[in-house]
Amino acid sequence: VTPDGMPLVWIGKYIFGHSRIDRVYGPDLMLAVCKQYPEYKHYFYGGNANLLELLAKRLRKISPNLRIVGSHAPPFRPLTPTEEVTIVEEINNSNADIVWVGLGTPKQERWMANHVDKLEGKILIGVGAAFDFHAGLKPQAPIWMQRSGLEWLFRLATEPRRLWKRYLTCIPKFLFLFSLQLLGMRGNKT
Repeated sequence: VTPDGMPLVWIGKYIFGHSRIDRVYGPDLMLAVCKQYPEYKHYFYGGNANLLELLAKRLRKISPNLRIVGSHAPPFRPLTPTEEVTIVEEINNSNADIVWVGLGTPKQERWMANHVDKLEGKILIGVGAAFDFHAGLKPQAPIWMQRSGLEWLFRLATEPRRLWKRYLTCIPKFLFLFSLQLLGMRGNKT
């Protein structure tokens, strides 16, 4: 788990005093790992078949020796129990070292939490829209917006129908839960 958003970095630095914390941006992390460790076996889970094909093609241009051992585009509905077993077997049989999960927040976090104990020795990394960015299907926010914590605004402006509800519900919920943590009402184990 890493701080993907600037608000988490600011909270870590300015409220909890972690001066060396910095943003770990999923799309940048994905590119860096694919470039630096092409010998690792990579598996991509998320998106659709066309996106996964474009993603593989573009990543191989950046890192020609990249070992992509599989990919899967899940349906836009909950998986059946049979489908769950099949995808776990497929990923395990691929012997992937890293499973990149591009389902979007919070779906990818839930998927990873539900599958981490079923996948044998895999590193699971949720990268949100990185598949779309690296496949060339969606634009990324300018660097200055990313660094100033305004990437969400850029994304909302480019995909208002898809993202308005997420931001309308997630941001207030985060602020509420964070306030409880500050007040010492959450996170204490008894």
